[in-house]
Amino acid sequence: MTAARLSFRVDQWGNQLTASTTATHVTNLECSLCGRDYEAGKPHNLCSCGGPLLVRYDLDRIGESWRREDLASAPNSMWRYSPVLPVVSSESIVSLGEGMTPLLPARRTGKRIGATDLWIKDEGLNPTGSFKARGMSCAVSMCVELGLKKLAAPSAGNAASALAAYAAAAGLEAHIFMPKDVPQSNFVECRAYGARVTLVDGLISDCGRIVAERAPIEGWFDLSTLKEPYRIEGKKTMGYEVAEQLGWKLPCAIFYPTGGGVGMIGMWKAFQEMEDLGWIGPERPKMIAVQAEGCQPVTRAFEEGAERSRFWEGAATVASGLRVPKPLGDFLVLDAVRKSGGTAIAISDSDLMDAGAMLASEEGIFASPEGAACVAAAERLLQSGFLKSDDQMVIYNTGSGLKYLEAYSARFPRPDV
Repeated sequence: MTAARLSFRVDQWGNQLTASTTATHVTNLECSLCGRDYEAGKPHNLCSCGGPLLVRYDLDRIGESWRREDLASAPNSMWRYSPVLPVVSSESIVSLGEGMTPLLPARRTGKRIGATDLWIKDEGLNPTGSFKARGMSCAVSMCVELGLKKLAAPSAGNAASALAAYAAAAGLEAHIFMPKDVPQSNFVECRAYGARVTLVDGLISDCGRIVAERAPIEGWFDLSTLKEPYRIEGKKTMGYEVAEQLGWKLPCAIFYPTGGGVGMIGMWKAFQEMEDLGWIGPERPKMIAVQAEGCQPVTRAFEEGAERSRFWEGAATVASGLRVPKPLGDFLVLDAVRKSGGTAIAISDSDLMDAGAMLASEEGIFASPEGAACVAAAERLLQSGFLKSDDQMVIYNTGSGLKYLEAYSARFPRPDV
């Protein structure tokens, strides 16, 4: 398919939103396990072999008409990268202003833990307060384009909030299944957005099983993590952004909170796309998967030298986004970690909450427990010598601490009046 000339349209506030196109750069969908090709432009979930599907583009053709310099006049959202996003028509895009989150220096915290070049990519400033907005903006936009009306997903919390919001903006039904002990903010958000919410006595894996069983009966399209190809496309824009914000030179290390791990998978895909476009060289950051001690299937698999993880029994952590006992894309996360010379590390709940309090008081960044875990991980890897003090490091804070007030209230109890 051929590339199209780009012209930007504006949203209701007069801001540039995205490029209007009449053709797509997508060539096919490819199974990440067996390599089988699937036709783009049709609804797909997993490959027949059970592998997640990845979107592939004609990057040679894209590179003929799209340059880094074009971003100077691009919209201030993730849709600035629309030539490498799968939506064909700008009229299908469902956007709440997601992306282009700030990359903030963490000088005091860096000094405390022994890092001279530490940065926080603050995804908590996205709509609905987490990086999940990126994935859902892209996925719901594709659902609009493909004519899908009823969407369903399991979630540990933040993906549910994002799906509910973007489905509301698109006028679509959202059916959401969450563990009954999900943070209150996520439950309230989903109900406020008009989603159909079911609380499940179990983990996200139990929620996923219910969605898989009921979706064919109810006519829902399953938007579970990696069970469709488009959430990863929105999340990969975190990789494009960090490269752009650092002058097209990637950092020495990236710390990423890893529950499902799709953000890391997406960034790894973005780095290869940018190299193919000629925007960056072959150097890659050390990709560091950060998990909680109470749920660390990827860390255990990494330490065992395994290609896939095993189900983590009794998963429990205050960082609800890290409570994923068996990520579907574990093999892709492990591949990125190993190929980059990175590592996987697990942090205790006590240490990650301490790190969250430290980051807030020293930098004014109120991070989610998941993002805070990365601060503790950076300190540990500096102490071990895995990283050097002058290595440039980027920590992804994947959500706002405001969404985890129950967790932080245990650390900061309100005094009796």
